Amino acid sequence: MRSLLTLIACCCVVSAAAGTEKDPLLSPSTKSALVGVAGATSATSSGAASASSAPPRKMTEREKEAQAEADLTARIQERLAIMRANQAARVAAAAKAKKAAEVKAAAVAAAPKVYSNVWSYEGETGPANWGKINPAWAKCGSGNRQSPIDIRDGMKVDLEQITFDYHPSSFNVTDNGHTVQVMVGSGNFLTVGNRTYELIQFHFHRPSEERINGKGYEMVVHLVHKDGEGRIAMLALLLERGKPQPVIQTVWNNLPLEKFDTAAPNETLDPQDLLPARREYYTFMGSMTTPPCNEGVLWMVMKEPVQASPQQMALFSRLYPLNARPIQPSAGRIIKESN
Repeated sequence: MRSLLTLIACCCVVSAAAGTEKDPLLSPSTKSALVGVAGATSATSSGAASASSAPPRKMTEREKEAQAEADLTARIQERLAIMRANQAARVAAAAKAKKAAEVKAAAVAAAPKVYSNVWSYEGETGPANWGKINPAWAKCGSGNRQSPIDIRDGMKVDLEQITFDYHPSSFNVTDNGHTVQVMVGSGNFLTVGNRTYELIQFHFHRPSEERINGKGYEMVVHLVHKDGEGRIAMLALLLERGKPQPVIQTVWNNLPLEKFDTAAPNETLDPQDLLPARREYYTFMGSMTTPPCNEGVLWMVMKEPVQASPQQMALFSRLYPLNARPIQPSAGRIIKESN
């Protein structure tokens, strides 16, 4: 483009110079100046044309090294820019993932907790894991006054006699999946320590959950009582083989045919008929022996066992070969027994 403009300029100047020679109005000095300009312009154009047609100058070794170093620096800067961009992208992705995880964790924390209420006497849902299955059952795994215990080294004292006010009552029988449970009609009471408790229900365990100086029994009956303030008193009747027990036979006669069913017979039973002739007992503070293992339970274990026939015990063993919680530590426990 520059060469074209130069050529045009030269042509214009030459034309102008040529025109001056014939123009009678121009002075001789002006004509000489114009001719000089034309000549210079022509020379410049010729020099430019000669320069453009000349071969390129060969670079020295130092110039080549400088050029190579400049190229390498440019490539390094380009690579660093790519690495910084990738790093920024990774940081942004990590921040996004962290925020998403925090949102998810907050949603999980805000959701209502659903815990299992399933427990058993063996395996993963057995007594060793009751305290882990449901937070409401934490006492089962960490309580200080858990039952049952091996009753040893009881202090012999003049314990207050237990007063029973039991009478024939309506009842129903439920196979609840853990034991046979008998709900008893209202109006049956037990009084001890100037406090009166009402009998709510009784149920069976095999083998006995309690031991006396290391000795266990084939079965036990637990009679659950509650006072007006919700406090629980548990009466334990140890069972040994002997003659048939009439109340137990009445219960067996009315067992439901399926687990988790309830039978409500049109007859009565008298809890008084379960009690042994002698009323001496051991007493201590403990807990319920099934989840949630609440503590603060007054335990009274009758010293004299109650007899039941081998056939009566065999029937229950077919339903529940094992439904007893293992013995719990009794260290630091105060145990009293009747003289």
